[in-house]
Amino acid sequence: MKESRVSKAREKSETKGKELPFEIDPRSVYKCVQCGTCRSVCPVFDVVGWESANTRGRMLIIKSLLEGRPPSEDVLSSLSTCTTCGICAAKCPAGANPPDVVEAARAQLVKCGVTTEAQEKLKAAITTSGNSFGETRSRLHWLSDKERSKLPEKSDYVYFVGCFDSYRYPEFAKKTFEVLQRFGVTLLPDEQCCASPLLRTGFREDAEKIMEHNLEQIRKVGAHTVITGCAGCYTTLKNNYPEELRVISLPEFLAEHLEELNLKRLDLTVTYHDPCHLGRHNKVYDPPRKVIQAICTLKEMKNIKENSRCCGGGGGVRIGYPDISLKLAKKRIEDVPEGVDYIVTSCPLCVRNLRDAAGDVEVIDIIELVAMALE
Repeated sequence: MKESRVSKAREKSETKGKELPFEIDPRSVYKCVQCGTCRSVCPVFDVVGWESANTRGRMLIIKSLLEGRPPSEDVLSSLSTCTTCGICAAKCPAGANPPDVVEAARAQLVKCGVTTEAQEKLKAAITTSGNSFGETRSRLHWLSDKERSKLPEKSDYVYFVGCFDSYRYPEFAKKTFEVLQRFGVTLLPDEQCCASPLLRTGFREDAEKIMEHNLEQIRKVGAHTVITGCAGCYTTLKNNYPEELRVISLPEFLAEHLEELNLKRLDLTVTYHDPCHLGRHNKVYDPPRKVIQAICTLKEMKNIKENSRCCGGGGGVRIGYPDISLKLAKKRIEDVPEGVDYIVTSCPLCVRNLRDAAGDVEVIDIIELVAMALE
């Protein structure tokens, strides 16, 4: 982050009696009793060792901001390295929810004009191109013109593809849609980023505009149910969009329709990685395992479900701190049991980060496993 940006924000705060216009609910911060339980489970602290890069340190920094501390580079490096994985909230004996507090603090810093270059780059990509990669290709480039022309204009069900599957793993998108089409599912004519990256990094006003665009698209199709194969899209659509929508993850949909899919058994043994925003944040643990066990043998990792290690890709950490992100992914690879053919997960960002960790076992999305069982 450029120093001028911090200096400008500092000058702004000094003109207001050295008080930042922080609007975080102080009760959410003061729930933290500084016991240090979170310190023992924070994945970022585990790999970098900075006191400011564990949950307790972040909560203390946010408390100081509430009490008038001006922003600084140290504040940004602390708050921007949180992956929002949620293991601290799952383990907190006082019932604090640090990821929510961190996201709220990031939003306040954005209001003060205090951001990192990585944040600004991500925001620019999404607000100008509608996706987190700045891609100019059609979001439906993975379909032929003929396939696009045959898409139903109206349906009760819509498949929300997401940025990663649209542009980095179009094979996942194609395989997913091939399955979902059997059930009359259609696509949005002009889907844009779900807004998760904007929300996680503090750009709430920009996120609202993107979400409203997607809502208009969903209403145009007439869908009451949205299905997505991305954990980040899932938690955002489910928890940040209006409650009028029914949002289900791809593993949940597949688990509900196993009999109709008529999957064949495969002579494989796999392990499963729980994405943080599907598992800990939304408690979707059993559906993906039900799908896997209908196809092959499941051999669990060392840490699973609510104790699952973060892959390191979330919360803007992958783009802002790629070295930390990779270290977290390598830590997760250490949990892989011996004798498995694949690591299966149900989030394209987890696939990407775990693949980058260069383990000996191939990482695949759950839809790839389903596709093998359908062939």
